Amino acid sequence: MSVVLAQPAPPATRGRRLLAPGLTIGGLALATLALHVRDPHQHGSWGFCPSAAMGFYCPGCGGLRAVNDLTHGDVGAALSSNILVTLLIPVVSLGLLVWLADRWRGRTRELNAARITRVAVLFCVVAVAFAVVRNTSFGAWLAP
Repeated sequence: MSVVLAQPAPPATRGRRLLAPGLTIGGLALATLALHVRDPHQHGSWGFCPSAAMGFYCPGCGGLRAVNDLTHGDVGAALSSNILVTLLIPVVSLGLLVWLADRWRGRTRELNAARITRVAVLFCVVAVAFAVVRNTSFGAWLAP
């Protein structure tokens, strides 16, 4: 009786490795282009936010307007529309670039589950606090 060992799978090609980050970045670029072309400042142009219709600004309210403002180079208006989204855009962009560069090089990072959990909890706490503050009288300047 002879034992036949399976051949290891060939490494993924660069094109295959870049597929996920490329599609993600491309989709976000198309969404950003759509927000540049169709102005979310016009009432109802992108639909209606259910929470805003109920009189409550969620952490994302004003995010579409912030992206539109940034595509026109108006950072002040973007910060006024949604400071949280405006400050998160560079962080997310950096993360996407790191992901793309790692895939380009064929590098795989070991993700630390505890660190991811801490960051996710911190983000949720900040988002909830932001929503609460922007809906109070002393945080009205944060409302979109």
